[in-house]
Amino acid sequence: MKPHPLLLTTIALSLLLLLPAAVKPDLSADLSSLLTLRSAVGGRTSHWNLSSPSAPCSFFGVVCSTSSPQRVTEIHLPGATLSGQIPPDTFQNLTLLHTLSLRFNRLSGPLPVSLFSLPSLRALYLQQNHFSGLVPDSLSNLTSLVRLNLAGNNFSGQIPPSLNNLTRLATLYLQNNNFSGSIPDLSNIRGLVQFNVSHNDLIGAVPESLSTQPASAFAGNSLCGGPLAACSGSPSTDGAIAGVVESKKRRKLSGGAIAGIVVGSAIGLLVILAILLLLCRKKRNTEKLDSKEVDALNRTEIAILGEKAAGDVNNVNSLSGNGYGAKKGDDDVNGNASGNVSVSVSKGLVCFGKTGREFSLDDLLKASAEVLGKGTFGTAYKAGLEGGMVVAVKRLRDVAVPEKEFREKIELVGRMEHENLVPLRAYYYSRDEKLLVYDYMPMGSLSAYLHGNRGAGRTPLNWETRSSIALGSARGITHLHSQGPTVSHGNIKSSNILLTTSHQPRVSDFGLSQLAGPNSTPNRIDGYRAPEVTDPRKISQKADVYSFGVMLLELLTGKAPTHNEEGVDLPRWVQSVVREEWTSEVFDMELLRYNNVEEEMVQLLQLAIDCVAQYPDRRPSMGEVSSRIEDICRYSLNQQQNPFGDVINGGGDDSDAL
Repeated sequence: MKPHPLLLTTIALSLLLLLPAAVKPDLSADLSSLLTLRSAVGGRTSHWNLSSPSAPCSFFGVVCSTSSPQRVTEIHLPGATLSGQIPPDTFQNLTLLHTLSLRFNRLSGPLPVSLFSLPSLRALYLQQNHFSGLVPDSLSNLTSLVRLNLAGNNFSGQIPPSLNNLTRLATLYLQNNNFSGSIPDLSNIRGLVQFNVSHNDLIGAVPESLSTQPASAFAGNSLCGGPLAACSGSPSTDGAIAGVVESKKRRKLSGGAIAGIVVGSAIGLLVILAILLLLCRKKRNTEKLDSKEVDALNRTEIAILGEKAAGDVNNVNSLSGNGYGAKKGDDDVNGNASGNVSVSVSKGLVCFGKTGREFSLDDLLKASAEVLGKGTFGTAYKAGLEGGMVVAVKRLRDVAVPEKEFREKIELVGRMEHENLVPLRAYYYSRDEKLLVYDYMPMGSLSAYLHGNRGAGRTPLNWETRSSIALGSARGITHLHSQGPTVSHGNIKSSNILLTTSHQPRVSDFGLSQLAGPNSTPNRIDGYRAPEVTDPRKISQKADVYSFGVMLLELLTGKAPTHNEEGVDLPRWVQSVVREEWTSEVFDMELLRYNNVEEEMVQLLQLAIDCVAQYPDRRPSMGEVSSRIEDICRYSLNQQQNPFGDVINGGGDDSDAL
């Protein structure tokens, strides 16, 4: 008898129902993995709010994707007093996790096997824990891995040769463990920038593929070759042959070398003579005033000279013309001021300041001066007054507002006082000249430090200095914005972040963009300009945030905003790299030498990306920016003072996580 078709269909459906359902990882599966971790290691994960409707994305230290469906993509729990062993299957559901940071805790035991089945993992920070046992060959399954830090644990056995399969690796830190045997060949990892296996029990020769690494990366072992002392035994035949050939080349070329020395000496003598002639001519030129400058002096009551070149010094001993609103004897007339700031007028020079020595127009006239640089709104000079006082004078150009409006705006600027703002000490206004007098900042600008001499003898800016500059600058701009919703800086860039002798930042040039005419709208700040800005004289506070974000990217990458090899602006370049992977290409090479700050660097990078969002309403306020940088700096200081994270500054707001 032939079975009825309906009966066959029913049987088939019943069999399907008996099969185990395939579980597709989703956000609830991610939550299950996080709860497994929480129950095993405790610490600050015990403060996770399990009843939150947005869990687990609302857990501190947990970052979810913004696209739908949401998944957990990052876990940042450094120094969170986690302890104990992680169960083997903890991470099996976190299939989209690309960053895991559990550094500076007290985690122990072997690495959980589920860790090696995460196809998207790109950054793994497990340093400064108590993990032990072997590092399994299955670690090579993490083919997307870019950064691996297992330093400061108790791992033993051989460094697995299968690490050579991690071809995208840029960071490999294995120092301060108990690894033994030889260093495996890692020649397939061509982009390895950061490497360290120091203070283990390794023996043998350093592989040729690692011979360019510094000797410190291999210290505390029984290794030889590469950057270390040569291994014992007879020298390489190839090396001996190369030495003989080189010796013969030197003997054959000895005659040519002598001729080259003679010719080079002659050319050198000619160059020295040419330099001496140029110096003599320059000396004669500095003894004369340029005729155009003489004409300018005749038209103004005050002029800061030296525009021809830095170092030109010209003293002026006479005045012409009328002063602003002051007659002879009008010195030290108090004007209206807010707070403790006083305003006084001296022969047309309007001075601001709480206390301290004031200076007059005559003092400036007698000052020596040299050009510091030409900026967006004019030329800046260093002026040395009698008695040793030094000030900076900005000679404005293309001022488009009438006198009354100029004075009102500048006097508002003069009343703004904050430790991270360059104080305006005085100003002068006449029909032909507009001068602003500031405190002199002897260390120059952040731009000069980032993009100046990058060769030998340069003192690089370390992470602590850069993060301090970011924080101080943010606080200064936050203070400006606190003066009212329409108050903005208008010209934020690294050349307007000046540094004191202790590298503390002072924001300059605030309030000047509203004075400029349309012809002086600067193309040079296009790299900092927010996409919505059409009139550079009308900059919103959110446009300031965008410019500040570009400056943060500049601080982290060491790249200029509009000059990079890809031919795109800095925000787009960073975002394109970040979309692909977190790689060492983003950060300034001078920063990569500092260990244990990767977390903070990534957090500051994420903040910078938030600031340069395309749409203004998606950018944070400067107050929020300051608060986030404070948290990053506080966490960084915490780790320096207590690197193992046993004591954590408490509170429910754990904003040290990204």
